Amino acid sequence: MEAVVFDMDGVLFDTERLCMETWQEFADEKGIEDIETAMLGCIGLNRTDTKQFLLDFYGEDFPYEELRVTVSARMQKKMEKEIPILPGVVELLDYLVEKKVKIGLASSSRCEVITSHINRAGIEKYFEVIVGGDMIEHSKPLPDIYLIACEKLAVAPEKCYAIEDSFNGIRSAYSAGMKAIMVPDLVAPTPEMEEKAYVILPSLFAVKEWFKENNL
Repeated sequence: MEAVVFDMDGVLFDTERLCMETWQEFADEKGIEDIETAMLGCIGLNRTDTKQFLLDFYGEDFPYEELRVTVSARMQKKMEKEIPILPGVVELLDYLVEKKVKIGLASSSRCEVITSHINRAGIEKYFEVIVGGDMIEHSKPLPDIYLIACEKLAVAPEKCYAIEDSFNGIRSAYSAGMKAIMVPDLVAPTPEMEEKAYVILPSLFAVKEWFKENNL
């Protein structure tokens, strides 16, 4: 193992639950049904692909721009109170630094959002490379974002682990030729995830212990 690349939402921060709550608020106000299914389908997608997914899911008259602006403003307000960092993040990052493993971050969120979150959480020093959704044309499940991260880290994909919580993220890392570790958040693994994930673990603490047990 030469490098580990983290997803952000649902892996480093418990932001996907906040996002689900905010989408549901919007859907209730607008009378939009089945928003949970739609939101889960968008996890791991950048803004361009999220818009297309929702238009395909609901139809061309779906108020995507209103959703985006409203959810963004409400999420920002909620995140101002607290950055919900997930258990085990710092412990795993410290372990990787100790082992002299390169660390990257590949998230479908915009770079501005990524930088804000990791700075406020005080973990920006750990990441040598950051690749955001606004740096690529198409996001996960395509492998582009992870291939760029590996290139910037100067590490071959097969020598790099990706830590993901979403189906699209696992598909992306798998397609890039990386070893994908799934730490489930909002959705439980399916047979497809069991096939494509190198290993499925319940927490970042468990990831750290798995690395240690396997001398990684």
